[in-house]
Amino acid sequence: MVEHDALSATRDAYDAIAPTYARLFADALRERPLDRAALGVFAEVVRAGGRGRVADLGCGPGDITAHLAGLGLRVTGVDASPEMIRLARQAFPHLRFEVGSMAALDLADGTLDGVLARWSVIHTPPVEVPVVLAEFHRVLAPGGHALVGFWASEGPSHPTQAFDHTVAPAYRWSPDHLAALLREAGLTEVARITREPEPTDRRQFQEVHLLARKTGTPRTGTP
Repeated sequence: MVEHDALSATRDAYDAIAPTYARLFADALRERPLDRAALGVFAEVVRAGGRGRVADLGCGPGDITAHLAGLGLRVTGVDASPEMIRLARQAFPHLRFEVGSMAALDLADGTLDGVLARWSVIHTPPVEVPVVLAEFHRVLAPGGHALVGFWASEGPSHPTQAFDHTVAPAYRWSPDHLAALLREAGLTEVARITREPEPTDRRQFQEVHLLARKTGTPRTGTP
């Protein structure tokens, strides 16, 4: 029920602001070289390990999905917000976009070579995140990669921290804590990119990209 309520609230909030969001973030990567680098590394390892099949989870209006397609990936955008998916299909009619939940993907086991969750896991209540990570593990082929982007908490003593995201309830994560949850889900961290905030950034939080590879089965007790 907690996950269902949070998903509904997040979906409704993003439906309401979708046109504004699409306009504000249409060129979000232009001045973010580290983000482009993280996505480039992700694309390279995914292409090297399979056929480049990727899901962009929490794709919003589709700009990052289109960027991944430009890097040679066979990518599908997935978002809980029907309005975001409508805008994505309108802007990028040559790409595939579907309404869906990260916690219950409409995909067979081992279907994907890569999963991107760029600032989308932040809206999942922390108690439900292991369910989402287990779903990443389920849909990834052996050796597949997941790239998770998020804002870092203030330190190891804060595994998670709620913050005012404006659009929907959201959480910052200790990178080590999230890496441990990935490990418990059978996804082993292989790289980490951190970016300190610029003085002009609205949120003065460290940004983190964790790249993990499916290396085994989830530990006992992991959903």
